Amino acid sequence: MVIFEEIEEVYGRLEGKLTRDEFKSKVEDKVNMMNGLCDTKTAAMLVASEMGLNETVKIKDITADRGSVVLNAKVLSIGDIREFSREDGGVGRVVNITLADDTGTIRAALWDEAADLVKIGDIKAGQNLKVKGYVKEGLKGHEINVGRGGNIEHIDKEVAVNLKPLKINEIKPGMSGLNVTGKVIDIGTMRTFQRKDGTAGKVTNITLGDETGKIRVTLWDSKAENIGFKPGDTVEILNGYARENTFSNQTELQLGSGGSIMKSSAAVNYSETITPIADIEINSAYTIKGHVSGLDEIREFDRADGTKSRVSNIYISDETGRIRVALWGEHADIIKELDIGSEILIIDAYAKSGRNEEVELSAGSRTRVQVLRK
Repeated sequence: MVIFEEIEEVYGRLEGKLTRDEFKSKVEDKVNMMNGLCDTKTAAMLVASEMGLNETVKIKDITADRGSVVLNAKVLSIGDIREFSREDGGVGRVVNITLADDTGTIRAALWDEAADLVKIGDIKAGQNLKVKGYVKEGLKGHEINVGRGGNIEHIDKEVAVNLKPLKINEIKPGMSGLNVTGKVIDIGTMRTFQRKDGTAGKVTNITLGDETGKIRVTLWDSKAENIGFKPGDTVEILNGYARENTFSNQTELQLGSGGSIMKSSAAVNYSETITPIADIEINSAYTIKGHVSGLDEIREFDRADGTKSRVSNIYISDETGRIRVALWGEHADIIKELDIGSEILIIDAYAKSGRNEEVELSAGSRTRVQVLRK
């Protein structure tokens, strides 16, 4: 005699595919058919499997010897789709995504029709999925392959993940798998470049801030091209990696094909740190606020590549001192809006040794200049 309470938990995962009495009857038939070789719970799982229910596993419990697995997970990041030639002359497609639950993360390779779900936008970062695939040992540990025999379904249930975001001042060069939430301060212009293999690449830089500081973030390829946020928005970065910029000596965040960035509803506080002029030292970037105490003319010059550019020098003073600031490129035109006494904010200008070894600031492509009062 099957007691329903012993199998109620299994029945609940069938999500109404049959009535309680029908399920109980099928379990009783299974126990009888097995001639007592399995208990009621095992018989219930066998019936559930035959009904299309696969027992889900947690990521921490996935091992290479499990073969086919089913898991509920959240999509953390989506890579770029790659095409390749098959031996039969056909063209295959594959894309890697990163999945997470409350026990860890794992990479999943989606092949052909499964990869097409990414191409048409049916799979996006932040979604909750039920994934059925085959486990194998990859270069970076266990990974799931979803191809023929695999399956991906959207689920309404929110999958909890245990990914504590880092504060910006905790990020150090060489760190990877980074999750960061910050406010978008600035978005640069997308640039194209040519890789060594002759293919074209795309890159965009943005600046993020939180209550502990700010950091420059480099977005590559599809992420550089498809920016869906604006300055002032809060975004969440998943699976980024950090490196040191040898020019500015500052830590920067990189986001390639294995990472993702999306808008967030999290509350993030950020305020620009203003450095007194007297405290500026060479080989670092600073934000200063003060009044214009000197103006030079705009000068044009030829770059090494033959193109023309321009530069102008201004002097900024605050209650602690006075400093020379070189405005390069489009920044040089700002002097047309200025007069002696104008109030100005210069964000992320690089400090270097100038004339007579005096410290001066250089306002280049990474610098933002705001005229506060003319």
